[in-house]
Amino acid sequence: MSDFWNPYAALTSGRRRLLGAGSVLAVLLLWGLIAASGLVSATKLPGPWDVLAALAYLGWHEGESMLLTATLWSVGRLFVAGALVVAVGIPIGIVMGAAPRVNAALSPLVDPFRSAPVVALLPILVMWLGIGETMKIAFLFVGAVVYLIPMVRDAIQAVPQSYWIGARDLGATPWECIQRSVVPMAMPRIADAVIVAFSVMWTYITVAEYVNARQGLGQLIQNARRFSAWDQVFAGIIVIIALALATYQSMVWLKRRLYPWETQQ
Repeated sequence: MSDFWNPYAALTSGRRRLLGAGSVLAVLLLWGLIAASGLVSATKLPGPWDVLAALAYLGWHEGESMLLTATLWSVGRLFVAGALVVAVGIPIGIVMGAAPRVNAALSPLVDPFRSAPVVALLPILVMWLGIGETMKIAFLFVGAVVYLIPMVRDAIQAVPQSYWIGARDLGATPWECIQRSVVPMAMPRIADAVIVAFSVMWTYITVAEYVNARQGLGQLIQNARRFSAWDQVFAGIIVIIALALATYQSMVWLKRRLYPWETQQ
């Protein structure tokens, strides 16, 4: 126990999995005990077994899978918005981080939105873009890009100046110093920023799909709520959490493959 409070102590992958699985099982056990005790009404807290039955129903019923269809729609929207976030957010963040004048000009327009309630922009986007797919993707885009741009800028600025000076000493132009020295060193942190952006979009997916969505996990949850099918509501939420976790883990794995020199715990 001497390394219990040591943040630099490395855990084996087996121990990490064991501790993680233990915490999940503990929560499931507590949930099941509360549901079985009758202290909370089943209409407010369905049991894990009810949610499992709802997952089975949504997964396959009368020859179709409502859950699979909804998942494909939500994942499609998220990755279209994610591609736009990366295509727009990374270049702007790099330019802001590399050019102090640009950063001074754009920071007052970018930084406040990290603390702004992006959900409040939904009525404006509906007014401007209607209630179709464009609005949903635009909402996800706005919700994530306001986080990505400042994080990319900060990643560029966090690279020690010695890398820029060293490239200049070798004869590189200022822009070549940024392009060939600073940006490559910042890429692991930029990858972290992209992971955060995708995680943020998963938190907004249900809001985006509340407005006139014919398919999607948000629409599935909303329909279940209308009919007080709380087991299906919980099932939809669990699926979103699982998809968000799978996205996160996949992107962390990809980052480790692309930047193996980064210390990972």
